[in-house]
Amino acid sequence: MQVAITCRHGSVSSSAQEYMSRKAEKLLTIFDRVTSIAITIDFSNGKCTVEILVDAEHRHDLVAAETDAEATTAFDLALHKMEQQLRKYKEKIQDHKRGPGLSDLPLKATESPDEE
Repeated sequence: MQVAITCRHGSVSSSAQEYMSRKAEKLLTIFDRVTSIAITIDFSNGKCTVEILVDAEHRHDLVAAETDAEATTAFDLALHKMEQQLRKYKEKIQDHKRGPGLSDLPLKATESPDEE
């Protein structure tokens, strides 16, 4: 899985990039079919906007964006939104409406109870 971090109109320190990359890779614990993560940090008008794009298998990109004064705070808020989206998507694709198994079906009426 690839984590790509890009900055517009500014830059972030290498320690902040490493922090973001490490935290973004933890999205795999929620949903293991993530193929790539793109983090875009935009510095404009004294604020920082962080946008996270997650490409999941058999799904269009999931997007979460957040704005704050600091890049790491905006990233943490956007990451929380992305975690919620991935959990909701994972719950949606799981098959919870399966019918009862063969062992759960009632027995046929061919066996009559003992009538003494």
